[in-house]
Amino acid sequence: MSTYIIQGGKKLEGEVSISGSKNAALPIIAASILNAGKTTLYNLPDIHDTQMMFEILKSIGGKVTKKHNKVIIDTSKVNKYEIKEELMRQMRSSVIFAGSLLGKHHQCTFCYPGGCDIGTRPIDLHLKAFEKIGINISQNYGNISCSCDKITGEKIDFEFPSVGATENAILATCLAEGKTVITNAAREPEIIDLQNFLNKMGANIKGAGSNKIEVIGVKNLKDVSYNIMPDRIETGTFLCMAAMTNSNITIKKANPLHITPVIDKLEETGCTLKIEKDNIEILAPKKLKAVDIKTMPYPGFPTDLQSIFATMLTTAKGTSVIIENIFENRYRYTQELIRMGAKITIEGKTAVIKGTKKLYPANVKATDLRGGASMVIAALSTKGTTKVDNIEYILRGYENFDKKIQQLGGKIEIQK
Repeated sequence: MSTYIIQGGKKLEGEVSISGSKNAALPIIAASILNAGKTTLYNLPDIHDTQMMFEILKSIGGKVTKKHNKVIIDTSKVNKYEIKEELMRQMRSSVIFAGSLLGKHHQCTFCYPGGCDIGTRPIDLHLKAFEKIGINISQNYGNISCSCDKITGEKIDFEFPSVGATENAILATCLAEGKTVITNAAREPEIIDLQNFLNKMGANIKGAGSNKIEVIGVKNLKDVSYNIMPDRIETGTFLCMAAMTNSNITIKKANPLHITPVIDKLEETGCTLKIEKDNIEILAPKKLKAVDIKTMPYPGFPTDLQSIFATMLTTAKGTSVIIENIFENRYRYTQELIRMGAKITIEGKTAVIKGTKKLYPANVKATDLRGGASMVIAALSTKGTTKVDNIEYILRGYENFDKKIQQLGGKIEIQK
């Protein structure tokens, strides 16, 4: 296990560039199966989760080549339709391969996926969508086998706007017969990016970004080159990092429109933000003000930034209330913050944060991807040395996290 050693208490300054979006890259990598040809991707983040997606691709016959700033994927020889259990259990997003394999090859076998322990994330919505479009599903000792002779367009109405289920439904129906209409679809920007990628490949999809998506099946898809959108969660992470350390930094290669609720809440805390195209400059006040937030599906406040925002609020003036409406187990990180002097009370899905003057260095651990990033932000705000263990979680989703912080003047290093 690797550890971050962080010397905190220093204001950050300078510029940092945002990497490609993890949550857009993963379904797009899976979607490369659909053209049974070559896909060239730019701005793909070099993180653990993309590496795991490549391992899955290779295990079923795909080929991945990295050249400078691009990744070339060749799926012309994919000839296996079972995703290995040891690969599935490392990350939840691996389930997105099911939609692509079913869409192109009409068969797929996989087990229940793994990932961060932030609450129950059942895949029943994925399976119900598959059944709706004519896919036969059988479950045996944790393995799920899906197959069909053909996929026929249908109406899929989700009980909840699940991002993964929406993506899987799109992937499974790109090559279907007829039209598929997905209602109560997730509206995240990453789904728009997937639609744009697939349409560039030759698919016929419209409506991404709204709660109704239409997919008209086509016979074939073609080779494609595509540039992945910037990571909105990384953008929010660095904004909160600057806010908590009373810093003034400029974030480049971002998309401010993707994080409107985050920007609004940062301004409520007293931060000044100057936005120009894909650049965001943030100037933090000497003392942040307490604010209340509740996480909601997009375009609401993102659950992926809940722990990061909450960490920032531990030293704000006043009492903040956070309501987590997406994942029921996303407050595990708060026990680590309490070790650093934070005053947080949890009751069900509500966290009450009483702002304290400052946090103190401690030995803490990452409990999940975003909770781990929260520990780093907390450590940077303290005067002294903090050790953050289990940083493998953080490496799942942030590209060159330590190097970017060093670039801003932060003192952080990896100890293996």
